[in-house]
Amino acid sequence: MSERRGIGALSRSAKDGILGAIRTQPKQEPAARSGPTPTIVTRKVKRGDRFADLPELKDVRTQQAVGDLLGVQNPFFALHDGCAGATIQLDGKTLINFASYNYLGLNGHPEVAAAAKAAIDHYGVSASASRVVAGERLIHRELEGRIASYYGTDDAVVFVSGHATNVSAIGHLMRKNDLIVYDALAHNSIVVGATLSGAARRMFAHNDLDALEEILIQQAHAHERVLVAVEGLYSMDGDFPDLARLVKMRDRYGFWLMVDEAHSLGVLGETGGGIAEECGVDPRDVDIWMGTLSKTLSGCGGYIAASQSLVEYLKFSAPGFVYSVGMPPAVAAAAIACFDILQREPERVTKLRANGLRFVEQAKARGLDVGTASGTAIVPVMIGDSLRAVHLANKLRERGVNALPIVHPAVPERAARLRYFLTADHTFEQIDEAVAVTADELDNLAKAGFGFKMAAALAKATR
Repeated sequence: MSERRGIGALSRSAKDGILGAIRTQPKQEPAARSGPTPTIVTRKVKRGDRFADLPELKDVRTQQAVGDLLGVQNPFFALHDGCAGATIQLDGKTLINFASYNYLGLNGHPEVAAAAKAAIDHYGVSASASRVVAGERLIHRELEGRIASYYGTDDAVVFVSGHATNVSAIGHLMRKNDLIVYDALAHNSIVVGATLSGAARRMFAHNDLDALEEILIQQAHAHERVLVAVEGLYSMDGDFPDLARLVKMRDRYGFWLMVDEAHSLGVLGETGGGIAEECGVDPRDVDIWMGTLSKTLSGCGGYIAASQSLVEYLKFSAPGFVYSVGMPPAVAAAAIACFDILQREPERVTKLRANGLRFVEQAKARGLDVGTASGTAIVPVMIGDSLRAVHLANKLRERGVNALPIVHPAVPERAARLRYFLTADHTFEQIDEAVAVTADELDNLAKAGFGFKMAAALAKATR
């Protein structure tokens, strides 16, 4: 019987060998950090922690053990200082930053900051209650009006969490006898919402609308309601679907079409109008628009823009809205200010697209694999080996470039990558430097054979 393969395609026995090897390794002192040491509140693990041996932690511990064995530092949860833009302060150093959603450079914009401060002065920091009971504020309705106007829909509703927006809306709208069909690379929030609903679930291969149509032909008739969920811009791959064809399919098969615009609002389209503008589609031909406030709109939370009937239903009954506090007024005010700047300064969108195309062009010239990236704000550099991707990120950080690795379970096994977020504030010089450093360091790691195979060999030798 073959052993189950997991992280980096290592067998379970190989993982156990690595864990055994790491237990015999002398503990190394952490490297000294430059710059001021932040004050961090820590908690000692209580004796008898009954969660410490959860089997679900096996892969997490394996990854950590492999990294320790080869001296690879954990690149995640690094403490940043200041505003995340084209550059970032990390450990007292200034790095070129490709790890933030600040696509149009509006986070920290004086006009956005002033709007947030004014809202705090007027409303306080918190809405202090669920909007259904006592947390409703005029600024909430103003933001929802702006969102609805942007999409040409009847109304909109904002949630305090982007992830919870999909989970709550999909999980609440769909039910046992329904069918939800989504792209194989759909965001976790779409998958969780679909699972919560109890509806039948089907995936189609990424951006393969022929496969989607085949599912609809074979299965849609057996269900009361059908929802098809796609993303406007896929956050791991930087590509987008053929929205015009999806609209035609919606008209033919009668499903509800939901588009998650978390990463495409302000990014796609000549003026940042999103995937509808990019594909020449009337946004009113999409049944449900979902998006987040944490990217172009420089805040936190999510929204649904749709018909008045659906918005009313969600406002009065969706658990993620009814049982959550209202959005902080400062966040709503900041998002409104971002809409103002986006519509007033479309040249930011033009610059962002130019930067995305520049990165893809330079990366391909250096032999880097950018997958299906279309030259927008998101460009992956495919690595394949998770351990190599993590170590590459550390090497880049040493050379002044901040780009984070994406590994399983965020992406499939053998699809590890570094993900680069471009902003309108990046210069061509910064992009060219980042690509050159990435190509050089990746070549060095490949020549050295650095990765999980090396880790497995080392584990075997030290057992």
